[in-house]
Amino acid sequence: MPGRPVRLAARPADAAEVAAGLESLRAEVGVVRGWPADALAEAQHAARTGAAPDAAGRDELSVRADRTDVPFVTVDPEGSTDLDQAVHVARHGRGWRLRYAIADVASFVRPGGALDVATHERGSTVYAPDGRVPLHPEVLSEGAASLLPGQERPAVLWQVDLDADGEPVDVQVERATVRSRAQLTYEGAQRALDDGTADDVLAGVRAVGLLREERERARGGVSLDVPEQEVVPDPAGGWSLRFRRTLPVEGWNAQVSLLTGAVAARVMLGAGVGVLRTLPPADARDVARLRRTAAALGIAWDADEPYADVLPRLDSGTGAHAAFLHEATSLFRGAAYVAFGHDGPAPAGTDAEHAAIRLPYAHVTAPLRRLVDRYGTEVCLSVAAGRDVPDWVRAALPALPATMAGTGRRASAFDRGVLDLVEAVVLAPAVGRTFEGVVVDADEPRDGRVRGQLQLREPAVRARVTADGPLPLGGSVEARLTEAYVPHRRVVFSVGCPDRPESALASPA
Repeated sequence: MPGRPVRLAARPADAAEVAAGLESLRAEVGVVRGWPADALAEAQHAARTGAAPDAAGRDELSVRADRTDVPFVTVDPEGSTDLDQAVHVARHGRGWRLRYAIADVASFVRPGGALDVATHERGSTVYAPDGRVPLHPEVLSEGAASLLPGQERPAVLWQVDLDADGEPVDVQVERATVRSRAQLTYEGAQRALDDGTADDVLAGVRAVGLLREERERARGGVSLDVPEQEVVPDPAGGWSLRFRRTLPVEGWNAQVSLLTGAVAARVMLGAGVGVLRTLPPADARDVARLRRTAAALGIAWDADEPYADVLPRLDSGTGAHAAFLHEATSLFRGAAYVAFGHDGPAPAGTDAEHAAIRLPYAHVTAPLRRLVDRYGTEVCLSVAAGRDVPDWVRAALPALPATMAGTGRRASAFDRGVLDLVEAVVLAPAVGRTFEGVVVDADEPRDGRVRGQLQLREPAVRARVTADGPLPLGGSVEARLTEAYVPHRRVVFSVGCPDRPESALASPA
């Protein structure tokens, strides 16, 4: 499921309270910051020597091509240092040749070692407004394993040849040594594309991205670009929420990653061993709730129109549209990992598909930040080289889905908590004020009260609402903000009982 990135664009006046809230949230959901001494020692050794302690004895690491002549670039958010991917795109006949270099994390991690155990406990990098908690120690994730510019780095290199319509016709994958020539930001890359100063590589990323977006629409797929939400100073005093516009180049760059994941899934399914990322079709109740959110935000959505047709019309730089994109992540519930090849056949048909992408799909392009990518990548490398999948990979496959499911729950709880926290920061000065919004969800009456979810028109916030009587699902209401408490990350509105906070409504136990 797409994340909900949030950052503080400036330090608020109550920064200490916000910092304490984030630290409390990390402890609450189990986000661990420190590293065991033996795991950190392994990472430092690998960074110093350029390889894991057991690298010389592992056949899968024995051959590495020199591709330092390929002028790769990285394209990431400004300030990024954990660079998983570097890209090169060039014309190839009537189509295109995509080269996608992915950080070769497996070359730095000893299977079964202390660092390996620690990364299995984390599962993924966790992002917060005050910084990230990485999957791997910074000496690797932001140093020796990161595809930083001007540095020779071990990588897994995907080469995908595309026809004139953007469909893959040939796929190769190998271990290689690469050197990125430049670290580009999304803003800088978009500027160069817009003003005509982009080089052939960036122009190729745009061309391939546009082709892949066309193919996605043709098969009924959809990509959900969730904009970053920022807490910024309000000129009138206090704080406000705004969304950073998702740039077109971010979508084109994402299409390169999606294409690589799709061809990786094809390789694994053909070999009968691997791990896929799957997603069932959207639940009808979530679609209905999203329709009510659209109505609250003034977004046109015809009754017979699928949600996949609505999303391309939206502009993430518009507050209401950005809020809708955030809420649309509810349609991605049920995403899971499916490992196969250890105790049964590969999944088939819709069981193997990612319903949003409308293709079988695998995670292989972010191994610095996501554990499962290391394993899918090793399967594909083994298949391409015509050798057996390493025992350490096969042994880990059965437990990977449960490991990543736990990681996903923790990340989702943390993301939701961060959003609750910053909304409380923004709204705390407005307690007692009345806001207009639309009821997008409502529960059955309990303790003489009805509880639900309210989507405000301005600011674009979704929060708890309570009422003395029925809440008109899909209807507009005027609700009073009765609670915005930063330490508890709690925002509550009331309809019909404006002076009584939700925390006072519980029955005595």
